Amino acid sequence: MFPYRDENPTLRTPIVTILLIAINVLVWVVVQGAGMDPALSRSICELGAVPANLTGQVDRTTVVELAPGVVCVLGHAPDWTTVLTSIFMHGGWMHLVGNMWFLWVFGNNVEDSMGRLRFVAFYLLCGIAASATHVLVDTDSTIPMVGASGAIGGVMGAYIVLYPRVRVHMLVFLGIIFFTVSVPAYFMLGYWIVLQLLGALPQVANEAAGVAFWAHIGGFAAGVLLVRLFANRELVELHRHATGYGEIRSTIRRDR
Repeated sequence: MFPYRDENPTLRTPIVTILLIAINVLVWVVVQGAGMDPALSRSICELGAVPANLTGQVDRTTVVELAPGVVCVLGHAPDWTTVLTSIFMHGGWMHLVGNMWFLWVFGNNVEDSMGRLRFVAFYLLCGIAASATHVLVDTDSTIPMVGASGAIGGVMGAYIVLYPRVRVHMLVFLGIIFFTVSVPAYFMLGYWIVLQLLGALPQVANEAAGVAFWAHIGGFAAGVLLVRLFANRELVELHRHATGYGEIRSTIRRDR
């Protein structure tokens, strides 16, 4: 199932959400070479979060091959800034597009419920929490972790707390057949977090996984826990009672 829109109007232009999407795309093109090596692999090696390096599990120079002829050299001093920079790195076009689409669908309303500056802080904290969760769970991994998925997981965690009954329109694919369905946000986002938990189970048994499921879970949990600190109650109530949307929008623009 893939969400393509919700029935939750925005009260103000989601400037921060748009800027976050623009920054991720700009980083992808300028820093990561739009997915072309050697820029892609170099950016992942240098700016991705490597758990074993951050936790001191690598006590000597270690070479990790990301692709034929492309390697990361580990064993240098831990660089904790990668916990933050990894949030803006991606591993491929579909990784980037999927993340940015989810950010657009759910981020605009969460930004609207917090205000712009609070949303920036919330997004970054969720991303850091996601990276930290992955590092703590998989301390000896030598594979760099990249992606905005954890931070966006935090946005989704906030959304399910704030707007659990809002209808989300989904595309459902069954082989070559697809159709649309409208479901409550708690169903769609609950389904998503269950998939993450199931995906994380092999990592509990120390089995390798190609996706940082624990980062998704950590980000989602951070969003659920932090949303009450960042949300503006008045703005949330305006969303929940947005039947007179035109008048509300005028009031918001005039008072702010």
